[in-house]
Amino acid sequence: MTSNSKKIFVLDTNVILHDSSCIHQFGEHDIVIPITVLEELDNFKKGNDSLNFHAREFARTVDSLSSGKLFNSGVSIGDGRGKISIKLDRPFEESIADNFSSKKPDHHILNIGYQVAREFSDREVSLVTKDVNLRMKAKAVGLMAVDYRNDHVSDIQQLYTGTRIEENVDPELINLMYSPPYEFSSSELKLETPLMPNEYLILRGDKKSALAVYDDELSLIKHVDKVPCFGITPRNSEQTYALDAILNDSVRLVSLTGKAGTGKTLIALAGALKRKKSYRQILMARPIVALSNKDIGFLPGDIQSKLDPYMKPLFDNLSVIEHAQGDTKRSQIGKLVEEKKLIIEPLSYIRGRSLVNTFFIIDEAQNLTPHEIKTIITRAGEGTKIIFTGDVFQIDHPYLDSQSNGLSYLIEKMKGQRLYAHVNLTKGERSELADLAGSLL
Repeated sequence: MTSNSKKIFVLDTNVILHDSSCIHQFGEHDIVIPITVLEELDNFKKGNDSLNFHAREFARTVDSLSSGKLFNSGVSIGDGRGKISIKLDRPFEESIADNFSSKKPDHHILNIGYQVAREFSDREVSLVTKDVNLRMKAKAVGLMAVDYRNDHVSDIQQLYTGTRIEENVDPELINLMYSPPYEFSSSELKLETPLMPNEYLILRGDKKSALAVYDDELSLIKHVDKVPCFGITPRNSEQTYALDAILNDSVRLVSLTGKAGTGKTLIALAGALKRKKSYRQILMARPIVALSNKDIGFLPGDIQSKLDPYMKPLFDNLSVIEHAQGDTKRSQIGKLVEEKKLIIEPLSYIRGRSLVNTFFIIDEAQNLTPHEIKTIITRAGEGTKIIFTGDVFQIDHPYLDSQSNGLSYLIEKMKGQRLYAHVNLTKGERSELADLAGSLL
């Protein structure tokens, strides 16, 4: 490859905070880090969140490459890789100065990208940023700008749903679903597309149908029953599948997706309570994307009072289950909370803990990055089961979308694994009005 065919990528701060290993994802092409990016990373070094981890990790990586050439011609990232260099700040180019304030760090990064593109006019130069506004500003001055797409799902519309409908199934096979042992060999079901492990099916014949799941280890199609849990009874096939996956002890990782009102969190919590004797503790958590430290400060009370509004949806689901119980079981739930065997906390409080023999539910997981999803799963100790719930089309994180969020990434990467099951819930069950609003608004 000639030097002219090698591209140059100028990285924004948010790319590094999203993935500290990003410099290894550009192949043989060269990378430029504006000095402003290092200054911004300095503000993130202290703390226990994933952003702080990425800032520290990247600083260590750059330090290991430290050389006088880092600020000049650049240093090699490794065999088969391009070079990385750091560019010091420069006076704004006229077209940048005329349109953008010098008080914003983003505009200093934009200026460096613009000047690199002019300096290396014979090479393709791109600004890589997850900030859509900065991408538009770059394009406005003629600088190519792209999103960081290394961990993107290629086609969100083709994302694995975990379920399928099979028509014109032999009635004899469906009859086997309703008589012991309630299963048949998967080889008897002729399918154009092979089944994934723990994939759920609706088998339809001329007059009867059955809900089933594929057991890859035994090569069996097994009947799925509608099982009530703590007063919560599945209202449709998808909720039935979701609860089956949650109650299946051989499945250690489950993801549930769907719009608001489909029952994802409620089903997950009901299943956890059903299995409470098998686990030391039930943990429920959700990321607090909307709260920066400044935002928390505006809310009254101590830290717990500030966080309670963001945990309220989880307590609401627990309340629904409590009201579905008789007095005896209702007191059981209260006892679990008092004894700290059922804990609801912000996700940031759980990072760093060892999760052994724990039933762990993470709500609103679409607001997590792929790295955060990986960090959570890799903390799973012996006997732990993890449930992720969320809506991949309802993203609150400023630098994530339906293709780049951690939940979509998890589904894409984990499909086909025996320890994993996924169900996409499409039918709203909160109320007819909520379902209508979710579909139209």
